[in-house]
Amino acid sequence: MANPNIVNVTTILANTAMQAVSTSLTDIVANPASSGTVYKINSLSVANYASNNYTISAQVTIGGTTRWIARNVVVPTGSSLSIVGKDTGFYLLENSSIQLQSSFASAFHGICSWERIS
Repeated sequence: MANPNIVNVTTILANTAMQAVSTSLTDIVANPASSGTVYKINSLSVANYASNNYTISAQVTIGGTTRWIARNVVVPTGSSLSIVGKDTGFYLLENSSIQLQSSFASAFHGICSWERIS
């Protein structure tokens, strides 16, 4: 797994992904193995558009090791939650991903923004 030198980059591309969050852990962002890139995660937010309070979970998998960054957080109906922001951003190396999961299938939309650096 390469860890690109981000001092001598040739390309920085802006990216945004949106997702209707399901009850199964599903990638919102994935940096494939051997991509030769690193992703600088700037933000990850979810919005509860359902008529009840539900929970949201988010995890990061890096090189086969998984860690929760939010676990069963209750988000009131009509509210949003910022899971990652500019002050809590992190780098997603090759063979890594961020997944979201909801306690109810039609409750949340997720959005993630990052910079693809190579």
